[in-house]
Amino acid sequence: MTTTLQARPSFGSATIHSNLTAPSLVEQALARGEGILAANGALTCDTGERRGRSPNDKFLEDTAGIHGTIDWGKVNQPVTPAQFDALHAKVMAYMSAKKDLYRFDGYAGADPSYRLKVSVFTEEAWHSLFAKTLFINAPEKELTGFAQDWTIINACNLRIDDPAAYGLKTHLGIVQSLERRTVLIVGTRYAGEIKKSIFYAMNYDLPDMGVFPMHCSCNVARNDPSNVALFFGLSGTGKTTLSADPNRDLVGDDEHGWSDTGVFNIEGGCYAKCIKLSKEGEPEIWNAIRFGSVLENVVLDPATRVPDYDDASLTENTRVTYPLSYIANAKLPSVAGHPKNVVFLTADAFGVLPPVAKLTPEQAQYYFLNGYTSKLAGTEAGVTEPQPNFSACFGGPFMPRPPMVYARLLSDRIRKHGSHVWLLNTGWTGGPYGVGSRFKLSYTRAMVTAILDGSLAKVPCVKHPVFGLEMPTAVPGVPAEVLDPRNTWKDKAAYDAKAKELAQKFRANDQKFDIAPEVRAAGPVA
Repeated sequence: MTTTLQARPSFGSATIHSNLTAPSLVEQALARGEGILAANGALTCDTGERRGRSPNDKFLEDTAGIHGTIDWGKVNQPVTPAQFDALHAKVMAYMSAKKDLYRFDGYAGADPSYRLKVSVFTEEAWHSLFAKTLFINAPEKELTGFAQDWTIINACNLRIDDPAAYGLKTHLGIVQSLERRTVLIVGTRYAGEIKKSIFYAMNYDLPDMGVFPMHCSCNVARNDPSNVALFFGLSGTGKTTLSADPNRDLVGDDEHGWSDTGVFNIEGGCYAKCIKLSKEGEPEIWNAIRFGSVLENVVLDPATRVPDYDDASLTENTRVTYPLSYIANAKLPSVAGHPKNVVFLTADAFGVLPPVAKLTPEQAQYYFLNGYTSKLAGTEAGVTEPQPNFSACFGGPFMPRPPMVYARLLSDRIRKHGSHVWLLNTGWTGGPYGVGSRFKLSYTRAMVTAILDGSLAKVPCVKHPVFGLEMPTAVPGVPAEVLDPRNTWKDKAAYDAKAKELAQKFRANDQKFDIAPEVRAAGPVA
């Protein structure tokens, strides 16, 4: 692959503030009016127009070297090399006209065998603090002569008035080149685009290294290093919440690789949703919000500067980012063995899937490929209420390769290591969104506890008549009637109709995949 843009970028006469400490970045951000210091010490920033990811504005340079390996379509939209060159020139001219810029150098990948060196250039200080929080910080002795594998240039305030000239649809874009190993971010201050662009890069690179890249959280039993668990799911389904367990050590909350030696975190921090956050419900996240962390789009009391986590007036997608070290029970370095349990999280807005079910290897591949969940409010631009959605591999927006590449990697690993696979519904019960209610977090935590201590694997199950899922008949701390979703609906006929409707959506979606007959047979009865 060519790497024509991997020399250290030159930004004219702009002063580059390199690898500043967190206090210095906070000081700079406050002085520049980029944020407010909350009463708990966190830097609080408003991301403006975009308060979630902009997947419709994500593009990939289409070159002969990578064309045949990409799953082109709605997720992976092409721009030409000439369009990339033109946008790069515009971004460089814009950044070079700035008085001050900020650079962060660090790593993606806690396992040194597979890590990437990342350099992030930003026009706002708080974005550099975000990168410092989310990536793995390089020791000072490794910063001299730091030669990056990937470059991110975040021109967040640059508005593109003639988008068609650059292959874009609107005034903003996240444009990535796998060959030049460069990301250009223009027109959006939403910081999540920084971290997800490198996850996208790892999702392309790691399979060639024999590593399975995963959109999941991971934790491990404190006194049993063999008891490792993975939690797959899209934003808002519970990856961060359920992996932040006071009785287990946190490996990471969002992005991991599974190699021949075990699991490793791709990141160095956590990016948690904090809408309706409480100290009682999620104490690990609550206690991690302090000086050095960044709150996004959280409303502060104007007099006291105390965060109001229940206020969704800006967005439902309020966020906090903090280093892993802010979690008292974080496992550092963030590597672990092979997972004993793999949990697929789905927030079912139809309200028909059981709260927990054990999957066969064939069902595991089927439900992983389909990646059914709901897009939750605020996680993407334009999403204002839960929307049923199929996201391949529980991470479709971040997967450059065809889904079958990742599905085969999953199948190979769970068979080789004997991992148990579960489907956990953190969505609605008693009816669809607007009628039913979300499962109680206490019930979900009780189910996770029973999965991780091994007791749930021994409980008798009954098979769901439509989805064929094995539903446990008892979970300590959970009312038995909750475990069969049909029992929670007053109108049983309405449940049956809604279950059939979702089954038909699964069957329509699975036609996109060239899967083995036994895997297709593991799906629902439409």
